[in-house]
Amino acid sequence: MNLIERAKRILLQPKDAWIAIDAERTDAATLFTRYAMILAAIPAVCGFIGMSLIGFGGFGVTIRVPFVSGLVNMVVSYVLSLAGIFVLGLLIDALAPTFGGQKNAIQALKVAVYASTAALLGGIFSLLPALAMLGLLAAVYSIYLLYTGLPVLMKSAPEKSVAYTAVVIVAAIVLGVVIGAVSTLFLPRGGAMFGGAAAPAVTLNTPGGKVSIDTAGLEAAGKRMEEAARKMEEAQKSQDPAVIAAAAGNAAKAAAGALGGGEVVAAQSLKAALPEKLGGMPRTGLEVQDGAALGLPTSQASAQYGSDGKEVRLEIVDIGGLGQMAVMAMGMGQGEKEDSTSAEKTWQEGGRTLHQRYEKDGSHAEFKTILKNGLVVSIEGDQIGVKELRGMMSQVDLGGLESLQRKGKS
Repeated sequence: MNLIERAKRILLQPKDAWIAIDAERTDAATLFTRYAMILAAIPAVCGFIGMSLIGFGGFGVTIRVPFVSGLVNMVVSYVLSLAGIFVLGLLIDALAPTFGGQKNAIQALKVAVYASTAALLGGIFSLLPALAMLGLLAAVYSIYLLYTGLPVLMKSAPEKSVAYTAVVIVAAIVLGVVIGAVSTLFLPRGGAMFGGAAAPAVTLNTPGGKVSIDTAGLEAAGKRMEEAARKMEEAQKSQDPAVIAAAAGNAAKAAAGALGGGEVVAAQSLKAALPEKLGGMPRTGLEVQDGAALGLPTSQASAQYGSDGKEVRLEIVDIGGLGQMAVMAMGMGQGEKEDSTSAEKTWQEGGRTLHQRYEKDGSHAEFKTILKNGLVVSIEGDQIGVKELRGMMSQVDLGGLESLQRKGKS
């Protein structure tokens, strides 16, 4: 099963796609590791980039969710979205006889996974928080996918498809509320999932060229998930709510483990790339953070520079293998916008993704680049122009940073 082709067909030719899906022999592990786990990363990672790296706001004010909080939110939302898809499959299966359908656990899981395609891909709009509402339109299309898939896979009575879909949607909304409540338990306390040396398994064409994700590490994560997925299948057959709940919890833990593990560039190596002077200004402050201390696959180093009323902050961040998802997401989110007070632009150049934003009165500017290996280098300053910032960025050894290897925790 080719992920890109399957996603295209389910979106553009849903009726034909459901017929093909109905005849396929598969299992829960394959559905999750080869499809759901990949697509579910898009809204999680794009939301993190949009809220913590790009930020949102207006009238010259940009607000960002703190880096660690944003990262924790990304991991939690990813894990809970996978658990939500699994539970949705249970609901579809349990409701089938009520609407003249046939109970079939794997067919129900197929419906839950593939009908979620539009909603998950719609997460790309989270890159720019101002466009996040457009993701709701994609979620609405997922309702249509659900409507067309239920009678084909669950063999429900055609005349009851609308009612079946409506009941499942209501149940899904309730499920979403529960998942939201669960997520709040994790967020106040607070990867190289796609790493590896093999050739990229997923390639997307963007206006700036091809963007590839190295998914070799996904195979290892898939093996760790496989046992949990088998237990999920056994739980479905048992019809025991306690067993089902325990299996869902174990699956969530397995997914969290797949994300939580991972290697990052040593924080001290990032620190070494921070120059003593930047644009002729002396370094006035330094900070190094090692996410490994929190069990997170991150490392970060930043420095402040200033003189003559100018202040600049340079930051280098590694989010492990998830940086490759950042490359993909930012590549898909290229564009520009401008109003009377500010302007911003995202584009690709030399295999890197670049983003700049500045106030036209010169009061503030920022410039970011995501390197080929997923490292994020950003520089921002007050009372300074974006051209001057880009000149300062050229003083950072980006080539050297790009050649750094992820050898473990710093």
